Amino acid sequence: MNTRTADELWGLIRTGRSAKADWLDETASLESIASSITAMANTHGGTFLLGIVSPPGGAPVSTSHIIGVDDAEGVIDRVLQAALSIDPPLIIPMPRAVQLSGKTVIVVSIPPGMPHVYSLDGRYLRRENVNNVALNPREMRRLIIERGEASFETEFTRGAGMDDIDWDKARAYVTGLGSESDVQKVLVKRGCLTYQDGMLRPTNAGILLFGKDPQRHIRGSDITAVRFAGESMSDTFSRQDIAGSLPDQIRRAETFLVDHLRKSVQMGRRMARDESFEYPMEAARELLVNAVAHRDYSISGDGIRLFIFSNRMEVISPGGLAGPVTVANIRDERFSRNPAIVQVLADMGFIERLGYGVDRVIELMQRQMLRDPEFEETGGGFRVVLHRRPEDARKQEVAEKTVVQFNGEYEGTAINPRQEAALVYLHNDSNPRITNSDLQALCPDVHPETIRRDLADLVTKNILKKLGQKRGSYYVLSKRS
Repeated sequence: MNTRTADELWGLIRTGRSAKADWLDETASLESIASSITAMANTHGGTFLLGIVSPPGGAPVSTSHIIGVDDAEGVIDRVLQAALSIDPPLIIPMPRAVQLSGKTVIVVSIPPGMPHVYSLDGRYLRRENVNNVALNPREMRRLIIERGEASFETEFTRGAGMDDIDWDKARAYVTGLGSESDVQKVLVKRGCLTYQDGMLRPTNAGILLFGKDPQRHIRGSDITAVRFAGESMSDTFSRQDIAGSLPDQIRRAETFLVDHLRKSVQMGRRMARDESFEYPMEAARELLVNAVAHRDYSISGDGIRLFIFSNRMEVISPGGLAGPVTVANIRDERFSRNPAIVQVLADMGFIERLGYGVDRVIELMQRQMLRDPEFEETGGGFRVVLHRRPEDARKQEVAEKTVVQFNGEYEGTAINPRQEAALVYLHNDSNPRITNSDLQALCPDVHPETIRRDLADLVTKNILKKLGQKRGSYYVLSKRS
């Protein structure tokens, strides 16, 4: 940001004053400068200019409004003085002088994701459009947690007691550690229990990880998983609302991925079978676990969303990126909003504590010749998108492999595309049986009754044999059974 060219600055100025761009003339008071840079630091950063006057009535800035500064070094010193008057002192890149329309303008850059919550004379400010306004108590608490100066996960859970912990799960976890037999002592060390007035109480992390009913105490601490038929939300979908403790949610969401990501079964030149999901399963799993481990649980009423479309998969987490992590540095920067939750999930084998998965996801996508993940901060959260391979790349791969297919018939009997999908599935050595749900996952845009009739028709044609009763029924190849 501190390396903006003159053309980029002109583009910023012509866009007008905003939450991330503002300016004053050289005579601006120290307090005015400090107020604006404090508010930007507590919001999303921005660019602050000195040497420009705003035209009346919100008219666009022209060259006549670029009045410049006479003493560039003196103005830079005043900006640094203003930054040091903030609590804690605001450490920013060195302001610099830039020539605009033949005049010297001072450019002050406030990076996004500053590490602290800043105040000026006891006032905590944020940007709202072109104004510097006071943070309300809820915004203040959210920002303090987001920047790691307080931790929602280690606060005791209001209204929860020791009876709200599932002690069977807690004991199983401690037994898995193998070094300490006192369950309560371990949970205190891990930040899952805390003392209040001399008595042990569950923390939010404890309830999320080991609670009997976490969603009763922490609203929105769940996952909504949906597979849509097309490229956008529609009335044709398969949905699962996933609640429970965080480890249970991860396991159930992984099952949803296995059931709803499309598989391709291909036969190589040496007749070796190759089965793969539309996205690397490990990459999809990493994104899911990261969302569970690092989301902002202080945001109530909004859970993690796992959306699978025909052309992409999205994982959306409540809360922005934590601490100094930004979209630009997400591959290199490390910061955990929920270190207690991360530690326990790492103990359980869900994540590597020192590796947060982003590099691994990118590597896995590239290995499968898919484009890099797309990272985006939204108004109230963070979104990661995995894209399917473009059609031309798929055609190139098909040129090298022969897809297992039956060309509309099976041993002389006509079959439809859905029935062909079922038979391709069954001709994989690892799939000796298929259920209605299996075929529904392969054809998510097809009505369940159509799926049932397709399988029944294959039985009538003596291609499949139905075994089991009612909900436990399944189908196998007649000649294999």
